[in-house]
Amino acid sequence: MKLLFISLGCDKNLVDTEMMLGMLDEKGFSFTDDEAEADVVVVNTCCFIGDAKEESINTLLEMGELRKSGRIKALIAAGCLAQRYREEIQQEIPEVDAIIGTTAIDQIVAAVEDVLKGAPRNHYADLNAKPVVGAKRLVTTGGHYAYLKIAEGCDKHCTYCIIPKVRGNYRSVPMEELLRQAGELAQGGVRELILVAQETTLYGVDLYGGKKLPELLKKLAGIDGLYWIRILYCYPEEITDELIEVIKEEPKVCHYLDIPIQHASDRILKRMGRRTTKEQLRQIVAKLREAIPDICLRTTLITGFPGETEEDFEELMDFVDEMEFDRLGVFPYSQEEDTPAAEMPDQIEEELKCSRRDEVMGLQQEISYEKTNNLVGSVLDVMVEGKVADEDVYVTRTYRDAPGVDGYLFLESGANLMTGDFVRALVTDSNEYDLIGEIC
Repeated sequence: MKLLFISLGCDKNLVDTEMMLGMLDEKGFSFTDDEAEADVVVVNTCCFIGDAKEESINTLLEMGELRKSGRIKALIAAGCLAQRYREEIQQEIPEVDAIIGTTAIDQIVAAVEDVLKGAPRNHYADLNAKPVVGAKRLVTTGGHYAYLKIAEGCDKHCTYCIIPKVRGNYRSVPMEELLRQAGELAQGGVRELILVAQETTLYGVDLYGGKKLPELLKKLAGIDGLYWIRILYCYPEEITDELIEVIKEEPKVCHYLDIPIQHASDRILKRMGRRTTKEQLRQIVAKLREAIPDICLRTTLITGFPGETEEDFEELMDFVDEMEFDRLGVFPYSQEEDTPAAEMPDQIEEELKCSRRDEVMGLQQEISYEKTNNLVGSVLDVMVEGKVADEDVYVTRTYRDAPGVDGYLFLESGANLMTGDFVRALVTDSNEYDLIGEIC
């Protein structure tokens, strides 16, 4: 009996998928990445923005056709879309045999066994239940890096975001459990550990009465086998001096932070329910760069939020030009039902949202080109990701590059390197987003 897993959306969803794979593996199930060989398909869905929702629905419909034709025996929907639209899925896609809520992933074995017996049932738990722990994961990222989800849910309630309604309130994973997971991952060959949550900076406030991310980082750094520890999704207002100091002083912690700011107009930030002003953002960035001069800062922005005027947008462009973020992504605002922003007046046409996104990205491309060009002549540690077919060129990443979202360093070398190896590289050339180098 073979299972096919399709994991959509963010890296946090991927961790859930890997945990479900681990649970099924312990029960003796086998897996395939070929739908022609699959008996059961599990789709771990996403609904964060419109494009993600559309991808999830289309995937369920496509797999539903296989279920209808009898080519697969069962179809299970999991994840955020399944949690949020469970009744609609049951009505509109009857080929889905069972639905697993976001806090019930530990019921995946029961769900698969039920559908194979012809007695399918759905599985849900309290949205604010403790995060699922204890499961051994099957890492799907190649084995040399892995994500560690340190918390579930969110308490921020930004006006555009549906996450608290599908993932619940903020709940930290106990530190001893995270250290156990990290140790197992390192023993399995993981060299880079990437910390993720809806917000990593608040880790521990619910369990320990304070922000414990710095303490967690120090303990993770003591695990043999780990070479890099990367931190994603740090809300700017929660970055403490203690956290900055740990990033600065602990050699294994990458000088890299993902800081989603979403906008720079105080008026729009307030409408978004964000908790920073433009001046506060400016101060946070300055403090980080002063303390850690080689830090790589990544951010994300939203264009076309309801009521965003041309003046608001120009203020955002000026801020991007001033701050010169190393990495930057932009999303056109997605009007998500059941969020306060969806009911706001002055909704903006899709074409304008997208044209503003393109304008920001055009500016960022110029900034990025200058940033990469400034790295020519420097020496950096790089992790090998793979090899270009039929060429003596390896695809590698520097500490400045998170997998899947940032650039690469293309390493010209005839050496025999393996995925996960670390080497020193001299940067010899660059383009807008990537570097070219040689072993030194």
